[in-house]
Amino acid sequence: MTTRQIASTREEREECLLSLDGPLEVLTPCQITQIDQALAELGPFSEVRLIKSRGRLRFIQKVESEELVPTL
Repeated sequence: MTTRQIASTREEREECLLSLDGPLEVLTPCQITQIDQALAELGPFSEVRLIKSRGRLRFIQKVESEELVPTL
C-alpha cells in the first residue's frame, strides 16, 4: 500500500491541463489527472482512496490485492 501527496507546487499544478464543460467544486484539473494516473497504474484487484485533510484533498492512497486462488 502506498500513499502519495497531491501536487502542491505551482509548477506541478501548471503542468496539468484538462478541459471541462463546467467549473469544479472540490477537485482541481491536476488532481483529476493524478487520480486517473493512479487508476491506470493499478492492476485488476485494486482501489484508489482519496484522503481529505483540513478541508482539501491531500493524498491518494493506492491499495492492491492479489488473488490467492485462481478463478475456475
